Amino acid sequence: MPETVTETWAYTLTIPNDPLAVPVSRHTLRLILKAHGLPHFAEAAELVATELIANAVQHTKGPAALRMQWAGAVLRIGVWDTDPTPPSPARGTTGWDETAGRGLGIVRECADGWGWCAREREDENRRGKLVWCELTGAVAAA
Repeated sequence: MPETVTETWAYTLTIPNDPLAVPVSRHTLRLILKAHGLPHFAEAAELVATELIANAVQHTKGPAALRMQWAGAVLRIGVWDTDPTPPSPARGTTGWDETAGRGLGIVRECADGWGWCAREREDENRRGKLVWCELTGAVAAA
């Protein structure tokens, strides 16, 4: 196992507005976690990242970016997209047979914390929002 588990690291993957970005990002995330000796985070991390990336691809027209950061035994996963509209998690309104509307609810339930922040910059290419979540060792081992 690599000796990098205690090191701080961050990766950013710029992704196009394309449905193929979801599986490509998921597989990239798994490879990064394995390379850093954190395969036990893969299942939860892939689930929340998939939901965040799918929202960005489905609800925006521009590119997006997946950011993964490890620091202090916390894995932070964030997805930036070009739409500054705040995310709106469904609260108990999605039925068991619904095929949409559960993404942020899944993130909320699986992560130790989540949130979002607006990204307003002079450069119009970097405007939008960042939706993030955190996973700790306790979640990953569960």
